[in-house]
Amino acid sequence: MQTAADLLVRCLEAEGVERVFGVPGEEIEDLLFSLRESPIRFVPTRHEQGAAFMADVHGRLTGEAGVCCSTL
Repeated sequence: MQTAADLLVRCLEAEGVERVFGVPGEEIEDLLFSLRESPIRFVPTRHEQGAAFMADVHGRLTGEAGVCCSTL
């Protein structure tokens, strides 16, 4: 059975996303499980602000979508 997280990951793959920066946590557990089955790499950070900064710089340097995922 597919979940909303699976659909989100498929959309990210369709957009060419290679990395998602974020803080791992229970709130995004389904997304993390879906990312395990995907070529998209999850890059864990210690703080949401760091994840946002990393996604921004990644997008600026590569021209690709910079994706940040945070919890509550």
